[in-house]
Amino acid sequence: MAVIHETTLKPSKLELLAAWLPSRPWYAGGTGEPDLAKAGGFRLDDPDGEVGIEFIVVTDTSRPTTYLAPLTYRGAPLDGADHALVGTMEHGVLGRRWAYDGCHDPVMVAQLTALLEGRVQAQDQNTSGTPDREVTRSYSGEALTGPDVATTATDDQDGTVLHMPDGATLRLHRVLRPGSDAAPAEALGHIAGAWTAPDGTRARGLLAVLHDTAR
Repeated sequence: MAVIHETTLKPSKLELLAAWLPSRPWYAGGTGEPDLAKAGGFRLDDPDGEVGIEFIVVTDTSRPTTYLAPLTYRGAPLDGADHALVGTMEHGVLGRRWAYDGCHDPVMVAQLTALLEGRVQAQDQNTSGTPDREVTRSYSGEALTGPDVATTATDDQDGTVLHMPDGATLRLHRVLRPGSDAAPAEALGHIAGAWTAPDGTRARGLLAVLHDTAR
């Protein structure tokens, strides 16, 4: 179980994301740096207790757009993942932390797969040991991958695609839009969640959808 520390972070997560988001192909704000506000999210637990896993939802208040940013936090650099480094932070309790785009971190990918299959439960973003009941999921099929199976991730203008070794693709919706939180008819599975919309209301929608591209 992840322990949530009440402490300081320098720079803050929002500051790291504001500098990083404009480099992504799915960023919808042009060339300007966004003015970010926290809008929600959830956590997943690393079974080994070494890697922090957080799915942060932020809204660019200057151009009302909401983004999903899965991050992992590590106590040392992740080998071969320099391209996925979002930045480093000084944590008031844990010291220096390396923050990565979690789609390129094998620990996050393994736990996201476990969430999709229903083997683990999403955890509250701010309270230790508390499930997040607003995160829902579905999956129909055989086991996707084991924790040691390599998965690649690619970004495009529509989001991030995780390419599973068995031919399935899990698309993460990086720009979030309120709407139906049910899996599309052709999907093998999905993950949905809730966040605070720019107008202050509570919104729900799809966070990720699993497709079988081998068929």
